[in-house]
Amino acid sequence: KVKVEEVTEPIEPDLLYPLLRGRDVQRWRAEPSTLIIIPQDPADFRHGYSEKKLQVDYPKCYGYLLRFQSTLKNRPAYVKYLYPSHEPWYSLYDIKNYTFAPWKVVWTRIARIQAAVVGTQGGKPAVPQETVTLVECQSKEEAYYISALVNSSLFQFATVSYSQQGGKSMGSMHVLEHIRIPRYDPSSAVHRRLAELSEQAHEAVRVGDEKRLRVLESEIDRQAAALWGLTDDELREIQRNLGELTAGPDAEEES
Repeated sequence: KVKVEEVTEPIEPDLLYPLLRGRDVQRWRAEPSTLIIIPQDPADFRHGYSEKKLQVDYPKCYGYLLRFQSTLKNRPAYVKYLYPSHEPWYSLYDIKNYTFAPWKVVWTRIARIQAAVVGTQGGKPAVPQETVTLVECQSKEEAYYISALVNSSLFQFATVSYSQQGGKSMGSMHVLEHIRIPRYDPSSAVHRRLAELSEQAHEAVRVGDEKRLRVLESEIDRQAAALWGLTDDELREIQRNLGELTAGPDAEEES
């Protein structure tokens, strides 16, 4: 929202990370489209590197940031949260160790929740933008398992039933306080199957196989129903009601 000078300069690549913006996240697909400078201390990502450390180890990056010092110092988050804590003027707010988890499930906070798994790129973890909700995962399998449940009709129905559809906070982390996702258990056949189906759904979207995706999503719904103890009739009723809730305001007139 703040216009700044466009500058092209070489900088050290160490502090560059793939940035995952809201527009980069879709159902079953999340691919970072740009890069972001993260001048934070890996010992504790809540804190920025000291200015002396940045000057000595990353002088090009420091020189680049210095061109925008005034703008960076006037950021609302810096003024309100970081400056009182004596953080360097280039520090980032709301960056913690979980931000750098190698496997994450992500979805946007605005509009309908559409989850996807994101891993690393070039050996570096993707860093979601502040408009993207993330769930830190311990393994690839756990990430695919969670994304399967979040994208299932059951989770989607529960979400739109209590949240304001399309609201700015619909996809915030509070949804996991209302909809219970059991912790991933690799000894559970249902958990493993959901992870496998989710990974296949991601691949189907990648190659554009819509027919295969519909089959996979149908099976994900069945497995999710088994996980949450619902009957086939209850699953069909939820799918029907979800269709009505998400069809739009003109659905009844057209039917």
